[in-house]
Amino acid sequence: MTEDRITNLEIKLSFTEDLIDQPNQTIYKQQQQIEFLYRELKSIKEQASGGDGASISNPKDEIPPRY
Repeated sequence: MTEDRITNLEIKLSFTEDLIDQPNQTIYKQQQQIEFLYRELKSIKEQASGGDGASISNPKDEIPPRY
């Protein structure tokens, strides 16, 4: 009887650990994506602000190609 109870508790504990671990993994993946997107946005902002010196501020000012 006691051994069955312990076994059932161990099974429940295992499922509970899995249940807790799944959101943690999701949160970790989302944080990685946020950090990646933050770096990409920072890079785009630097390019748009003329960080490389060759950026055009307005697409209307761009000279069209000659055919």
